[in-house]
Amino acid sequence: MCKLAKGAFPMVFICFLFAFSQAVAQKKKPSFKVIAFYTAKNDKAHISFVGEAHKWFPKAAAENGFTYDSTNNWSNLNSGFLSHYQVVVFLDTRPETPEQRESFEKYMKNGGAWMGFHFAGFALTPSQFPQNWDWYHNEFLGSGQYKSNTWRPTSAILKVEDRKHPIFKNIPETFKTSPSEWYRWEKDLRVNPDIKVLLSVDPSSFPLGTGPKLHEIWHSGDYPIGWTNKKYKMVYFNFGHNDIDYENKTNKELSFTFANETQNGLILNSLLWLGKGGK
Repeated sequence: MCKLAKGAFPMVFICFLFAFSQAVAQKKKPSFKVIAFYTAKNDKAHISFVGEAHKWFPKAAAENGFTYDSTNNWSNLNSGFLSHYQVVVFLDTRPETPEQRESFEKYMKNGGAWMGFHFAGFALTPSQFPQNWDWYHNEFLGSGQYKSNTWRPTSAILKVEDRKHPIFKNIPETFKTSPSEWYRWEKDLRVNPDIKVLLSVDPSSFPLGTGPKLHEIWHSGDYPIGWTNKKYKMVYFNFGHNDIDYENKTNKELSFTFANETQNGLILNSLLWLGKGGK
C-alpha cells in the first residue's frame, strides 16, 4: 500500500498505476491449466479433429481465463510434467508404455482431471490398439472394448440425461451434434454403479448412419455418448471423428466437429467443471 504526503500528486499517480497493474496481473492469472495429448497420425478424420482442436481450445482458454497447452510427446505423461496441470485431455489416442500409463493412473487417483474424445476410448483385440490396459478401459472408462460403429459419419440427436449436472448449463434437453462416427461398446455402462451416463442417442436419431453395410446403420438401442466415472474427475465424449471424402480419394474435409455451437458449449462447460474441481 502507498502512504502519501499531503499534496503529493505524482505519488498518487504512481500508486494508481501500481494498483492497476496488480489488478490486471491478478485478473490474467489463469484459473487452471489444461494439457492436451495427441498423436494425429494415420486416420485423416482424427487428424482433422486434432487440427480443429488446436485452434478452438486456445481461443476458448483465452476467453475463459484458463491456459491450454498441447503436446504429441507422450513421454511427457509423467508425474513431474503433469504436476503443472489440473486437466489432461486425450484428443485422439491413449498412452502406450507402462510408464506413461502408470503416471496417468497415479495422476487421476491423486485428484487430477481428464477429458477424452472418440478414439481415446478405443481398444480392440486384435488390432494396433489392443485391450491391454484393464484399469483404463474396464475400470476408468467402464466401456471395455470397442464392438462396432456407425458409418458414414453423421449427425445424431443426443438427449441430456441429467439436467442438473453443471456441464449442461444452457444446453437444451436434446440437440443435434456435428457429424461423427459413433461407437458401440463391449460393456453395458448402465449396470456399472461407478458410471453415470450423461448423454445418449435420442430415438429420434434412428436410423443413424448411412452404410453401405447394414450393420453400420443403427435402427434402435441404447447408446451412451458421454459419461463420467463418479470415482474420478473425468468425462468422455464419443464425438471427434470428422467426415472425410475417402471414397473419391480427395481426402477433403466434409464436416467439422467444432462448427457446432451447442456442442462447443458442452465441451467448454465440461472443461470449466473439471478445471474447478468437479467430481
